[in-house]
Amino acid sequence: MTYLYSDSDLWDAFIQRRKYLAVFLSVTAAALAGLLTIFILYSQLPYKDPNGSWMIAVACIIVALYIIFSFPFMGICYKRCNSYCKMLRYISVGLKENFCAPFAGVEDWIVRDGVDVNVATFEVKNIKREETMLRRIYVDGEKEFPPFEEGDEVRFVSQGNLLLAYEIINHQKETDHGKNGSTDQL
Repeated sequence: MTYLYSDSDLWDAFIQRRKYLAVFLSVTAAALAGLLTIFILYSQLPYKDPNGSWMIAVACIIVALYIIFSFPFMGICYKRCNSYCKMLRYISVGLKENFCAPFAGVEDWIVRDGVDVNVATFEVKNIKREETMLRRIYVDGEKEFPPFEEGDEVRFVSQGNLLLAYEIINHQKETDHGKNGSTDQL
C-alpha cells in the first residue's frame, strides 16, 4: 500500500504556519513601533508646527501599508496554511475507511475546507437499485496524483473522502504485447 502522508508532513505544516505567524507578528510590531515613535514625536512638537502634517501623513502611510499587507497575507497565506494544518490534524484523529472500487476518472480541481484537492471518481454499485454511482475521493493538491488509469481496481484508505493510502489491485488495460502473446525476435 502506498501512503500519501507521513508524520513529517504534519510537523512541516505546523512549522510553516509558525513562520507565517512570526512574519505577521514582526510586521505588526514594526508598525506599532513606528506609530508609537511618530506619536511621541508629534506630542513633543509645539502647537501648530508645520512638521505636524508630515508626521500625520507618515502615520497614515504606515497604517495603509500595514492594512494592505495584513489582509492578503492573513487572508491568503496564513489561512491556507492553517486549513492544511487542520486537515492533517483531522487525518491523525479521524475515522478511516477501507474501500475497493474501479477508478472512473478525474474531475476538476476544487477547494475543500480551504485546501486545494484533485477529485478522483470511483464507480460504486447501488445496493437498492441496479445502477452505478460515482464516489468522489479527494486527493491532496500538494501531493502527486496516483497513477490510476480508467478501469483499474483500486483499494484505498480514506478519511472524510480524503485519500490517505492506495493500492492498485489489478490494471484493467493490458499492453498489446501481453494480449497478442507475440514475442520479439532479434
